[in-house]
Amino acid sequence: MREKILRLLKENSNDFLSGEKISENFDVSRAAIWKHINTLKEEGYEIESVPRKGYRLISSPDILTYGEVENYLDTKFIGREIHYFNTIDSTNIKAKEIAQEETEGTVIISEEQTLGKGRLGRSWASPSGKGIWMSIILKPHIDPMKVAKITQVGAAAVSLALEDLNIKSYIKWPNDIVMNGKKVCGILTEMSCELNMINYVIMGVGINVNLNKEDFKGEIEKIGTSIKVETGKEVNRKKLLGFFLNRFEKLYTTFVNEDNFKDTLGICRDKSILIGREVKIIRGKDEQKGKVIDISDEGELLVDYGDNKIEKIMSGEVSVRGLYGYV
Repeated sequence: MREKILRLLKENSNDFLSGEKISENFDVSRAAIWKHINTLKEEGYEIESVPRKGYRLISSPDILTYGEVENYLDTKFIGREIHYFNTIDSTNIKAKEIAQEETEGTVIISEEQTLGKGRLGRSWASPSGKGIWMSIILKPHIDPMKVAKITQVGAAAVSLALEDLNIKSYIKWPNDIVMNGKKVCGILTEMSCELNMINYVIMGVGINVNLNKEDFKGEIEKIGTSIKVETGKEVNRKKLLGFFLNRFEKLYTTFVNEDNFKDTLGICRDKSILIGREVKIIRGKDEQKGKVIDISDEGELLVDYGDNKIEKIMSGEVSVRGLYGYV
C-alpha cells in the first residue's frame, strides 16, 4: 500500500492530493493513509501536509527501494521484487536464506553491509548510502558447469550500465570492474545444486558508487576506488541500478534461454583490461608469470607462459594480478 501511495504522489507531484481522495482511490481509511504518509516521512520523503488541501510530495531520499528504482526499470522479472534494508550483514547471506521461496529475479539490496565479502573470501567494505550492495536470486535451467559464466554476464552488464551513463570502465576477468587501474565493482556468484539440477544461484554485486577517497583505508587503498573518485562527480545510484538490471536481464535471458554466450563474451573481450598484458597467476602461495592472449569461447582466460605453453584458466581456480599492481 505504501508504494502505491508513493506512486500516486509522484504522479501528482505538482498538486495536492486530499486524504479523502487517496483513501477513496485505494478503498482504505483516511487514518490508514495518514499512517502510511508518516512512514514515508520517516523513510526520508519530504511530504507537505496542508489542512483542507492534503499532501504533496516535495522530494525523495537517495535510497534504493523499489519505489525509487522502478522508473528506471525496463525489465520483465529482474528487480521487480526488491527486499530493501537499511543495514544487513550480507545481501548474499540473506538471499540464500530466502531463495527457495522467492521468484527468480528477486533482488536483496541494503544501504550498508557489515559482513560483505568478495571472491576467495576477501572482505568487501560496504559503507552506508554510498554504493550499490545487492544480490539477485536466479533459477536458471542450465548445466551447473555453466554457472560460472553468469559472473561474466554480470560484469558485462555493469560495464554497459556505466557506459549508458557515459562512464568508461574495463573488465578484469572474471568478476571485477576497473577504472584507471583500480577496482570499482566486484561480483560474487554462489550456487546451490543437486547433481545436474540447480536449486538457485545468488549473484552478489558490490559497486563503489559515491565513496570518497578517505573511505579506502589500508591495503584496499592500493586497489580500490569509486566512480565518484574517478569522475569527480556524484552518480545517481537509482539510475545506475536500474540501468544495470535492464542490461543484466537482456544478457542473462539470451544466455539462459538461447544458450547464447557470444553477446556477453564479445563485451568481456572488448572491455578486457587483461588481454595483451603480462600478469601473475596466483594459486595459493604459487605464482606464475604469463601473458593473457584472449578469453576462450567458454569464458576461460587464455594465458601464454612461453614455449608454446598456453593454459585455459577457470575462474574459480586462481587470482590474477598485474606484475606491478592490481592490473
